[in-house]
Amino acid sequence: MLVSAFVLGLLGSFHCIGMCGPIAFMLPVDRTNAVKKASQITIYHIGRLLAYSLIGLVFGLIGKSLYLFGFQQQLSIIIGILMIVLVLVPQNKLNKYNISKPIYRLISKVKSALGSALKRKTADTFLTIGFLNGFLPCGLVYIAVFGAISGGNALQGSLYMALFGLGTVPLMTTTIYASHFLKVSARQKIQKVIPVFVVIIGALFILRGLGLGIPYLSPAPVYDVVNSSIDCH
Repeated sequence: MLVSAFVLGLLGSFHCIGMCGPIAFMLPVDRTNAVKKASQITIYHIGRLLAYSLIGLVFGLIGKSLYLFGFQQQLSIIIGILMIVLVLVPQNKLNKYNISKPIYRLISKVKSALGSALKRKTADTFLTIGFLNGFLPCGLVYIAVFGAISGGNALQGSLYMALFGLGTVPLMTTTIYASHFLKVSARQKIQKVIPVFVVIIGALFILRGLGLGIPYLSPAPVYDVVNSSIDCH
């Protein structure tokens, strides 16, 4: 499941170009010094990864509380279904229930702070921009959050989101250096693969929740393994 987080970020970064690309283009990097520019971009990515890790930490704790109530399998199945629904339901239908609306003011403040940070060139500018960038609303981030919840604890949730963010680094970095390296038609073809992969991840979460006793793919619940061990003795 952790591998799926990285691949989701890697494929999803083609979507990120449209959402976060303008921010990457506007980074006040030093274009006269290649080493300094590389370090500034690295700090920007560290800021994004910190934001994603923090989000994963929070939602991982939520997942842990649900696990403590014995909802491990049900939670995995529900999350898998939600992932698939987000892909299959038309976007205009989802817009009617935009989950960003309840926190619109907070998002507005993030965007405002991000705009201010883009105008500065202080030592912490790139870390701040990256950190705030991580909190901007994004459909793929929401899907990754579902994965963080299913982790069942804060560490797994944080790691899931960090790997998702890490997957977006290669393409986002390339975008900063060469904004027109990939043709629009090629991007569109790759973006069509993203929903397919999300459905596959959703199916994997459902399989895991069913506990069919398939090693790695759908392992049996812990209590079933314990009961089998007791019966053998």
